[in-house]
Amino acid sequence: MADGPIKPKSASEVSSTPTAEPRKTAGLPETKPSTSDDIAAFVAKAHAMSPNRAGAKGRLVFALDATMSRQPTWDMACALQADMFREAASLGSLDIRLVYYRGFNECRATGWISDSAQLAKLMGKIDCQGGNTQIGKVLSEARREAVASGVRAVVFVGDAMEEAVDDLCAKAGELGLLKVPVFMFQEGNDAVAEQAFREIARLTGGAWCRFDPGAAAQLRELLRAAAAYAAGGREALLRLSKSASGAAKLIGQIK
Repeated sequence: MADGPIKPKSASEVSSTPTAEPRKTAGLPETKPSTSDDIAAFVAKAHAMSPNRAGAKGRLVFALDATMSRQPTWDMACALQADMFREAASLGSLDIRLVYYRGFNECRATGWISDSAQLAKLMGKIDCQGGNTQIGKVLSEARREAVASGVRAVVFVGDAMEEAVDDLCAKAGELGLLKVPVFMFQEGNDAVAEQAFREIARLTGGAWCRFDPGAAAQLRELLRAAAAYAAGGREALLRLSKSASGAAKLIGQIK
């Protein structure tokens, strides 16, 4: 980077390539309560294009809280994201879609990225900004993408929750119906965040884990484990758990 963090003013300024161009999701309408027919329809569509079918490429939504307090962790995640690609490479392949929120009502998502250098370059251009959490938008985006093109797993890294927990649980439940587990990685010890993160993980069939502030080694192991699951499913995670502590923490929680 140049002298300091770049503050993108548009999606094109954030992205280094058209495929990685962030798409602003803040202006999208909020998800309305689904009827039973709606749920049946999107579950059927998702199953038809299941990312777990033989030969399918692993797809992982990598979601990060990019509010002001998160800059150190953002920088750490930027440095560690290549480990996810490396872990997945031993099992097949992995595409990652970065989703982040920050500032006032800003939530963005990139296209699918299959190269760690490209993702690192993109993340390096984004600075954290003050604002409240927007986890609901992350879950809605993951649901939309799961129906549109298939998602094997979602990873969320954050330290706070400032939204209506029942609304988040409703969105998490829909991801659970789609069999998209959410791995909630919590930095720190906020009790409100822990309660919400645990419930989101439970409803989606995913897992919740805490890591210490600034603990790069802990976060690295958790991200490697999530990537292994996204690329190779539960069996790949089970194999990794025999040698990696992060995978061992997750395997016991996943349904």
